[in-house]
Amino acid sequence: MKATAKDLRFHSRELIETVNRGEEVVITFRGKPCAKLVPFEEKESRDSQHQVFGMWKDHDQSYSVDEYVRNLRKGRF
Repeated sequence: MKATAKDLRFHSRELIETVNRGEEVVITFRGKPCAKLVPFEEKESRDSQHQVFGMWKDHDQSYSVDEYVRNLRKGRF
C-alpha cells in the first residue's frame, strides 16, 4: 500500500491498523518513496547473558561480562 506524508499526518491510526494486519505501507513525499512502515517483530535472544562485541569480543577477561564488570567495580584495596 502507498500513502503520502499528508496521509501519515492525518490518518496515522488507519495506517497503523493496516500495518498490524501484516501489510507494508510505503510513505511517499513529493511523489517519491521515502519510508516504509512494516510490522514489528520481536527477536528472541538465545541466552540471557549479554554478549560482548567489537574489540572486546576476543578479550580473555571478558568471558563473563557480569563477573568482569563486578571485578572492575570492586575496591582496589
